[in-house]
Amino acid sequence: MTIALPRDLDFAVVGGGAAGFFGALHYAARKKGARAAIFEKGPGFLQKVRISGGGRCNVTHACFDPKKLAEHYPRGTRELRAAFHQWQPQDTIDWFERRGVALKTEADGRMFPTTDDSGTIIDCFHKEAERLGIEKHKKTELVDLVRKDQGFALTFANGLTIHAAQVLLAGGSLKANALTKAIEKCGHPLEPLVPSLFAVNVADRRLSGLSGISLENVSVTLSQGEARQGPILITHRGLSGPAILRLSAWEARTFAAEKYHLPLRINWLPTLNPQALQAAFANLRTKAGRKRISKDPLEGIPKRLWERLVEASGIDKAAVWSQLKKDAQHRLTEECLNGTFEITGKTTNREEFVTAGGVKRSSINFKTMESRHTPGLYFAGECIDMDGITGGFNFQAAWTTAVLAARAAASKQAS
Repeated sequence: MTIALPRDLDFAVVGGGAAGFFGALHYAARKKGARAAIFEKGPGFLQKVRISGGGRCNVTHACFDPKKLAEHYPRGTRELRAAFHQWQPQDTIDWFERRGVALKTEADGRMFPTTDDSGTIIDCFHKEAERLGIEKHKKTELVDLVRKDQGFALTFANGLTIHAAQVLLAGGSLKANALTKAIEKCGHPLEPLVPSLFAVNVADRRLSGLSGISLENVSVTLSQGEARQGPILITHRGLSGPAILRLSAWEARTFAAEKYHLPLRINWLPTLNPQALQAAFANLRTKAGRKRISKDPLEGIPKRLWERLVEASGIDKAAVWSQLKKDAQHRLTEECLNGTFEITGKTTNREEFVTAGGVKRSSINFKTMESRHTPGLYFAGECIDMDGITGGFNFQAAWTTAVLAARAAASKQAS
């Protein structure tokens, strides 16, 4: 494919996703008359925006305190805390609303366009790019990047070579290829990539046949990690839902190191401690002594799951509460509060796919998103070793880092 580029670029953006588009739009808005272009290796732009949130696009999260917002990022908390003082969810909301795109907040804090259609966001971006005169080139993969005296030489897989005064790398998760080698040549070490935000596979009699059952509040823990709490969903392969996704994000490297085969502890009743649960059992022995244990679940545990936990405790299906022995009560307590399940793999939903790893954060100045080693080279979005949990946090990090990079690049050329 031949692309006519008769003169040099002021700002070349590598990556036609959320961070790349947002960075190009903000640069062009600040530098009237400057020549900016977006280069996307794939056949279309903003593909992850299109599929995110089940096709609705979870634009951001209604968390407006930079410190609290930054706590939702397993990697990048410290750096993003300061960045969010410069551009946070309220700024994102205002930017879209000024362009006729209203956002709504759902009960869990996630924010979507009121149309419930990711196409609304995509159309907004394309309209802005056209208004600002930003060039867009798809099926144009960058394979080499070399610093020159007055900027950068960029070489693409189709044979095209251009010159740009400044470059923003916002190409999403970095793979081991020619581009990563070029980034390393610019002085940027890379943290190894590992998946984050994934469901787990569990083959266990206690969960078999229970696909579709959900619980509102469950605590999950790896052997040496911190407990993560929230809703959970039993799937035909194992477990998913916010609690599992949070655990996979914070423990991404632990999962990878163990090759996704490791024990998982589940507390099905995290609001109860062992003493409170023992008191609940004593109360049931007195007030519901004739009821069958397997048919009388504790509040918070669905009936079919409760039957499996009772069975796993070695309690006869016909046993009633008045017959509950101390040893059986202890086993049932363990099943409710500290059950162990063996994870045998992971499952990633495409709209939730995020990776940990990428350009090392310490090699980037997070005030400007500029390289500490190569002046004029900027980074934004998921190509950095920076990621958040599910709920709109990864898009917000993309918007924020893109804005900071665009502002810095525009100011530098102005000077």
